[in-house]
Amino acid sequence: MRVALPLVFLGGAAGTLARHLLGTALPPVGGVPWTIGAVNVGGAFLLGLLLGGLRGGPLTHRPRLRLLVGTGVLGGFTTYSALAVDSVRLARDDVALGAAYAGGSVLLGLLAAGLGVVLTHRHRGRS
Repeated sequence: MRVALPLVFLGGAAGTLARHLLGTALPPVGGVPWTIGAVNVGGAFLLGLLLGGLRGGPLTHRPRLRLLVGTGVLGGFTTYSALAVDSVRLARDDVALGAAYAGGSVLLGLLAAGLGVVLTHRHRGRS
């Protein structure tokens, strides 16, 4: 437990900083925060890859890596709160756009995470 908190803290700080820098470098287009949506979907894919590697794969016995990268970096990189706030903000002006952004982000995130897990398992099957 002594090591867990610093790993999550350092990873979370790195992931949050990366998301902030991307969001600043690539601001919303037409009021739609595409960058944050892409960060969430990409982060879900990376979490799927990590999950696949942790389940019976080469990373199975790497709890510190899971804490640092999964909970920390990718947990800080992705953000449900921004998805929720951005969806509400978009829906105030255009309900369909807000719903599409929220639903699309969740659906694409699920598909991306699933794809990451599948790819990891397929790669492991070939090795």
